[in-house]
Amino acid sequence: MTRRNNIYANVDWISILIWMLLIVFGWMNIYSANIMNGDGTILDFSQRYGKQMLWIGVSVVLIVIVFILDAKFFPFFAYPLYGLMVMMLIAVFLFGKEINGAKSWFVLGGFQFQPSEFAKPFTALALARLLSSHGFTLKSKRSLVLAGMIIFTPALLILVQPDMGSTLVYFAFLLVLYREGFSQNTMILGASLAVLFIITLLTDKSLIVLGIWLVALFLFRFNVGGKKVVTGIFIPGIAIFGLLFAANYFSGMKFPIYHVTLAAFAGASIASLVAALKSRQPAMLKILVGMFVTVLFVVSVDYAMNNLLKEHQQQRIYVTLGMEDDPQGVGYNVNQSKIAIGSGGFAGKGFLKGTQTKLQFVPEQSTDFIFCTVGEEWGFIGTSLVVILFVVLITRLVILAERQRSHFSRIYGYGLLAVLFVHFTVNVGMTIGLLPVIGIPLPFFSYGGSSLLAFTLFLFIFLKLDSNRLELLR
Repeated sequence: MTRRNNIYANVDWISILIWMLLIVFGWMNIYSANIMNGDGTILDFSQRYGKQMLWIGVSVVLIVIVFILDAKFFPFFAYPLYGLMVMMLIAVFLFGKEINGAKSWFVLGGFQFQPSEFAKPFTALALARLLSSHGFTLKSKRSLVLAGMIIFTPALLILVQPDMGSTLVYFAFLLVLYREGFSQNTMILGASLAVLFIITLLTDKSLIVLGIWLVALFLFRFNVGGKKVVTGIFIPGIAIFGLLFAANYFSGMKFPIYHVTLAAFAGASIASLVAALKSRQPAMLKILVGMFVTVLFVVSVDYAMNNLLKEHQQQRIYVTLGMEDDPQGVGYNVNQSKIAIGSGGFAGKGFLKGTQTKLQFVPEQSTDFIFCTVGEEWGFIGTSLVVILFVVLITRLVILAERQRSHFSRIYGYGLLAVLFVHFTVNVGMTIGLLPVIGIPLPFFSYGGSSLLAFTLFLFIFLKLDSNRLELLR
């Protein structure tokens, strides 16, 4: 009995209080978004607010179960739980139901279960188990491959469903690898590619290829020498481009200038490679490889946009980047969401008094776009409160993760942090039009049993581990 009292005494009640506030405030906004005439009861299980009330009760039971279990249960069963979840992600293709174009759900009676939500905490458990295992180091290529397999196996299964939003969340686990010693240069490279992706969509690709070539010339100049750059790189590149451009212009074939630029780049690259091999300059070879990979990435952007993303997903990205204006099409949700948030002003229109909410102008306003319901009825004060609660929770979890004596607990804590941060940032960002709409919920806040139970499990496993931090040493 004394041990149990000590466990409960060590629980971080600040995190639990924030969880409770988010749960209650979220339910109030779900109720407001779904009640029409003010005559519904909160226990009407045919309505979303009634079902959410039921899920809140189930989440409390889940919390009790987590705290009853021994803390060593989670590292011991990390791999079996992960394997079970991978099997469920496979089973959903056979026995699942397609909803909103994605075969991501098991349907049981009037309730739906989405295994991809539960895959996140179990992936964090498996990754923590791997990274905390004896002798593991991120400097080993084999170890990196194993970590990548754990992270991206469920991500690929979810991508096939297809659920692009949930798939992108798995990149959050790279932040965990960075915390545990993953190469800073690799993280910078990843961020640079993300920026290059956006630039490729916004800018003429011929100019981008030309810019990459000029950057390569600059690097050659300071790593190899001016004379070799002129004779081996610059002159062949200009000559090849000029010949191809003239042939294209006078022959009447009229190839796009982008294709001419790529052909010239290929010719210049071959000339550069010959020069590098003759002079036996390792620096030149490294620059050439970097230049080639970068251009290959630029070329692949077109393929990805046209073949991997659906048309409405492409348009959402274009609308977000300001390349298209479609307020009545794919931009409708975001446009109406911004109108709802803006109409709330400083203090909001009041609970149950949101016109955009009541008239159902914003689709999915109790799930992915619930933040706009807060903005309309609670105004700047309400949205600020939600943001503050999430910031405080994330900050608190950083403190808890850093005080862990167990590597497993710390790594798992950062897995929770990374996923929670990405969900919060992306959901709020897409609601106010700063990020593309990819359809992921606001944790603890949006309607949905799978999301609520999965994030509650995610959080309270960590709080259980933290309450036993003095007993877990590995």
